[in-house]
Amino acid sequence: MSKSPESQKDPEGLAPVPSQVGEVLEDTAHVHDAVFGEITEDGPNYRNVGWLGTTALMMKTQIGLGVLSIPAVFDVLGMVPGVICLCLVAGITTWSDYMVGIFKISHPEVYGIADAGELMFGPVGREVLGVGFCLYWIFVSGSGMLGISIGLNTVSTHGACTAVFVAVAAILGFSFSSIQTLSRISWLAWVGLVCLLSAILSVTIAVGIQDRPAAAPQGGVWVSDYKIVGDPSFLEAIAAVCALVFAYAGTPAFFSIAAEMRDPRLFTRSLIICQAVVTITYITIGCVVYYYCGSYVATPALGSAGVVIKRVAYGIAIPGLVVGITLTLHVASKYVFVRILRGSRHLAANTVIHWTTWLGCTFGTALVAYIIASGIPVFGGLVSLIGALLGTLMSFQPMGCMWLYDNWSKGKEERSLRWMLMVCFSVFVIVSGTFLMVAGTYGAVVDIIDSYKLSRSSAWSCIDNSGSV
Repeated sequence: MSKSPESQKDPEGLAPVPSQVGEVLEDTAHVHDAVFGEITEDGPNYRNVGWLGTTALMMKTQIGLGVLSIPAVFDVLGMVPGVICLCLVAGITTWSDYMVGIFKISHPEVYGIADAGELMFGPVGREVLGVGFCLYWIFVSGSGMLGISIGLNTVSTHGACTAVFVAVAAILGFSFSSIQTLSRISWLAWVGLVCLLSAILSVTIAVGIQDRPAAAPQGGVWVSDYKIVGDPSFLEAIAAVCALVFAYAGTPAFFSIAAEMRDPRLFTRSLIICQAVVTITYITIGCVVYYYCGSYVATPALGSAGVVIKRVAYGIAIPGLVVGITLTLHVASKYVFVRILRGSRHLAANTVIHWTTWLGCTFGTALVAYIIASGIPVFGGLVSLIGALLGTLMSFQPMGCMWLYDNWSKGKEERSLRWMLMVCFSVFVIVSGTFLMVAGTYGAVVDIIDSYKLSRSSAWSCIDNSGSV
């Protein structure tokens, strides 16, 4: 693998980057950006996200549907192996996220993971990673729409047809994701974070105060049957680890976030705060809820404390879930939008072509996500399949390749111990990601086959999906 002259001068991306190439914006009135072209006051400012806004966007991208499955993961693996696996996944994905920031500074022309794929592997890399990126976020968006429908069914006690609630979620997602820039969405990310964390915290407190979880036998003395070390089968363990990867799989969206930062050199600061808060949250919520609920922990975890707390928690969480699909639809739409208009003046100007293309992209991604969410009966298995197949592919292998791409030639000059260790670590990330992808995909396919045998659900069903009635 080779690297560009720019990366040879500054392989770690730590040196100041001149503002005229659009990396650091001192004067936001007019600037040329390597991705968006000429940014002026007459059009949307695609380079206006500060480091605090970046932190909020990162945390909301990570803390979404994944956190609700952490207690169930601990039930499969056991508390101690679960925490160890969570920390290992957190460490690898933090390094992967760090590489996103470094690669963006070294290659300002990179907007998304597809552009990185083109640099490393040519047009084939661009198309494979581009399609994978869109599919991944569209399926995650569909999962989020189903999550919102579960929430609306819960708080309304199945007050309307589930298909109607999914449509409402799709309309909300389309409306908010059509906001042009991430800087304008960043305040929504703070709102979403507060709502989702408040909901999870309310459940965590409730399970600690209550005598027993809602699903446990209500008669006699009850003691939590939590396990320090679990005894899962191979497929169960792989599925649990893949769920942890999914909980940290916001990595591909970090390219888009870095591209809209005023100063991408502050990316690492935001990343460290994000990953620290996310990991502490996951460990705390996972351990406390699993300790008090044991094998009777609900999936999603918001249902673990009974019907009343479940309604309260979902009522608080719904805004956070809406912000979640806002971000996932936005990054998928923005990739297609930039791909279509890149190199033209319409990309960063409020022209008719600009707005028509942008709204077409957001409507199209929202529509596809809605069709997937409503039209596939065994959706949980398919989400597991996409998470295993694309979540790891978006968060592991490309980042290992990115380090090798930018640093391989250094070994020809001097093979230092640090260089050899980093080569080994990069290869480990690539190999481990590939193993999880293959094994997780196999497990998801088996789960889909079993689910089809047992499922009675149908496309566009009105049946309550929350267990409220």
